Order: sequence, then C-alpha cells, then structure tokens
Amino acid sequence: MIYAANFKMNHTRASTARYIETLEKRLCEAQWEERVLLFPPATALQASSGHITVGAQNAYMAQKGAYTGEIGLQQLEEFGIETILIGHSERRQLLAEEQEFVSRKFAWYKEADFTIVYCIGEPIEVRESGEEAVAEYLWEQFDGIDIDYEKLIVAYEPIWAIGTGRSATVEEIRATHDELRRRISAPLLYGGSVKRENIASISAIENVDGVLVGSASLDAEEFFAMMIEGR
Repeated sequence: MIYAANFKMNHTRASTARYIETLEKRLCEAQWEERVLLFPPATALQASSGHITVGAQNAYMAQKGAYTGEIGLQQLEEFGIETILIGHSERRQLLAEEQEFVSRKFAWYKEADFTIVYCIGEPIEVRESGEEAVAEYLWEQFDGIDIDYEKLIVAYEPIWAIGTGRSATVEEIRATHDELRRRISAPLLYGGSVKRENIASISAIENVDGVLVGSASLDAEEFFAMMIEGR
C-alpha cells in the first residue's frame, strides 16, 4: 500500500518539520515497510526523511526562469525532491489548468525522471450519468499522458468527494479502479474524503493500491492511526 498525504495550503515549514518528526518516530516504532508520500506547500518543502518521501504539490516545467509565483526544478533540487503531484482537480478547476498544459507538465517531469502522482476525477454530474460516462471522462484525462511510464502513480479522486466528507461507495471505487486497471499497470490510489472510519474498507478493495488523503492527514498522529487501520 501507498499512503500519501496532501497538505494543500496548510502547514508551515516549522509545523511540517514537527509533523515529519512525529510521524517518522511512529513509523520507526511500527517497523513500517510500506510507502509513505508527503506533499507540503511549496514554502514548507524539505528533504525526505527515513520512511517519508517528500514531494511537491506543483511546479512549473522549467529549471528556472521568469515565471512569477512558480517554482521549478532548481528549487526542488535544493531539497532533493524527485516526486510531484500533477493534475489535481483543484488546479484544473480553480487555476484553469487544461489537459494540454497538464500533459506538457507531465512530459517535462517525466523527462526529469520524477515519480509522478497523476490525479484524475469526475464531477458529480458525470458520476450521476453512470459508469460508462465516468470511464469516458476519466480516459480523456489521460490524453498526452504516458500511462506506461515506470514511475507513474495514478490517483483517482472523484471531484464531488474531495473535502465534502462524502466518499465514493465501495462499489463505485471498485468499478472505477477495475476500469482503470484494464489499461494501467501503475499503482492506483483512491482519494476523496478518506478518513479513519473508511480507510480499512477502501484499502480492502481489489485494485486499490493506496490512498491520497487531504484534510484527514493534517495531524501526524491521526494520519498514522489511519495508516494502521488501512494496513
């Protein structure tokens, strides 16, 4: 299993350092062997530690340059960052990142040999149209994406379940992950209101290889407790 925490626009550099220290201690005590990914905001980036791989929530496809407000490979290299989240629905929706732009970013960080956690998901109106509509919508989000890239991880996050407290049902997750598995051999994560109460049932679903957790991951002790439940 892969356990990934996306802090979004939460935590500071100091609180992220404390979080990593706390979580690393728990993982050592548990003799943890499964993969743990942590995505803090850009101002809180720091080197990976022990069991925890730190990644970037976003970066521009350049070494450096005149891209106000962005960070690039030069900034990531300072911390030894080699993992990145690409295609999150909040960037697609709130920051208008279209598929062509997302695919260029994917290609650039693939060329840089990064581990890429690639996010896909559908809005509620598509989900309500049925599984066939969901599949069609999701496969369109792979336009320009190399699904055979050896360092690819796919995170399925239904948009209507992100931050709403409403998770997809076991049946919905199973059907969608089964559809993705038809063409994709990379690890498949589920994200969307994953919490301590439902992580065990989600983790038990065939073709769910891990979880991408948002708000429920912001407390290190709570996230560790979730991981124990999901084992």
